[in-house]
Amino acid sequence: MTDSRSNLLDFSPAGLEDYFVSLGEKPFRARQVMKWIYHRGVSDFGEMTDLARPLRARLDECAIVAGPQIVREQHAADGTRKWLLSLGGRNAVETVFIPEPRRGTLCVSSQVGCMLNCSFCSTATQGFSRNLSTAEIIGQVWLAAQALGHTSKRRRITNIVMMGMGEPLLNFEPVLGAIELMCDDLGFGMAGRRVTVSTAGLVPGIDRLRASAEVSLAVSLHAPEDELRNRLVPLNRKYPIAELLAACRRYVSGRRRTRITFEYTLIDGINDSPGCARALAKLLHTVPAKLNLIPFNPFPGTVYRRSSPEAIERFQQIVLGAGLVATVRRPRGEDIDAACGQLVGRVLDRTRRQQRHRRAVQAAAEGATMVAP
Repeated sequence: MTDSRSNLLDFSPAGLEDYFVSLGEKPFRARQVMKWIYHRGVSDFGEMTDLARPLRARLDECAIVAGPQIVREQHAADGTRKWLLSLGGRNAVETVFIPEPRRGTLCVSSQVGCMLNCSFCSTATQGFSRNLSTAEIIGQVWLAAQALGHTSKRRRITNIVMMGMGEPLLNFEPVLGAIELMCDDLGFGMAGRRVTVSTAGLVPGIDRLRASAEVSLAVSLHAPEDELRNRLVPLNRKYPIAELLAACRRYVSGRRRTRITFEYTLIDGINDSPGCARALAKLLHTVPAKLNLIPFNPFPGTVYRRSSPEAIERFQQIVLGAGLVATVRRPRGEDIDAACGQLVGRVLDRTRRQQRHRRAVQAAAEGATMVAP
């Protein structure tokens, strides 16, 4: 049975003020309730002691504070934690926390599955079910904060990246609502530069995001030329690299100290040659860029392999020598279902979808060629 009560995680600060006014209350009640929800992790209205008892009772009748439900949690030896979260109706997403010495990054999902069908992505094997609501997106942060013991004085989560399941810019309004709650002082109080939206290259969405929010942008590039990127990231056929880089330049125009992070997954024999490295360096020299080199994270059924350590080192040295800022992302959580979408795939196996995806990936891998040896 569907709960008809309003989920307060769905409301922006202004929207929550309007909600309390609709109940005949003063707008400042919204600020009180947001502090209880986001600063103290309280979801029981009965514990919100600075609210009058009649209001608490009324909220029990007409409102809830409910994030997704934790189905499974995995802990890696390196401290990485991964949660499988149920959204009901056999829909589930993943959220991952990656601790580092000076930061803690939370990776959240924006869709159940993904429709973009990138050939190297585990999430693509799940197909696409639906978009997440604002409550389901910010609810991932809310649940992780409680699980990690995150508070305003002990900030375990220092960065949030929308790099989990789904294409955030295809679920724009709920994602924007969640970003507002991530950054608002009454929410999680994150600086905009510490919130990153990752896209496979949805050009209109990049322009729309620039007009709507002051957050960091990451672009899943993965190839230095269109023919190869068409095979790895099919969205490239609609928004080829030249259009994508033009949108990236627009995104940083007029903003101080802003760089685009370009994600580049290194796949053995596909996009890791010295020729690819030289072509990539030449491609990105006109964009304020930081390059994040990601060793491919294998998952069951994939035909791709991770580049060798020697190939990764060689690739990095070439782009560094060309003047790019380039780091290699250290693989994390390899002793758990580390690839994005892999845990969902184990729990909710959609066999036919996975088989179709594997056949498509095999064809893409056989047709993919490196730019130069």
